[in-house]
Amino acid sequence: MSRKYLALASRIKTELSDIEAVVKRITGGWERLQATGDDYYLDSVALNLHTFYSALERIFTLIAMDIDGAIPEGLSWHQDLLIQMKVEIKKIRPAVLSQETYQMLDEYRAFRHVVRNVYTFNLSCDKIAPLVNNIESLFTRLKREMEQFVRFLEEAGESN
Repeated sequence: MSRKYLALASRIKTELSDIEAVVKRITGGWERLQATGDDYYLDSVALNLHTFYSALERIFTLIAMDIDGAIPEGLSWHQDLLIQMKVEIKKIRPAVLSQETYQMLDEYRAFRHVVRNVYTFNLSCDKIAPLVNNIESLFTRLKREMEQFVRFLEEAGESN
């Protein structure tokens, strides 16, 4: 079990580094959109917001599979997976996310669904702006919580 925990800890660290680069692309694209008014930058921002949540969901899926032993199924599996990450599983693992982070991420999960199901020319700056404006503070919070979970994995991996 120790190798599995340590491998997952390393994978999460790598993913967080990549997600940080995505956050920079989101804010950079938004700044260019504001400066130029060119709505092609809005497409870029939307795609990177989609990527931001998809990368997190990849981490959550690994945790659910490797640690929890169960990935949600059914039509609402994306939402159920996010809920699973805010729940402590006694004798298995602590909660991965706080309630506050869960609530913030649920908005990005919902937006990812929008990106997958509408034409980009129908996207609205007004609806995307709150997501962009909160992304850096959310990532700071999320990174702190994920690093705490990584420490749990490393300690559990070293003690086995």
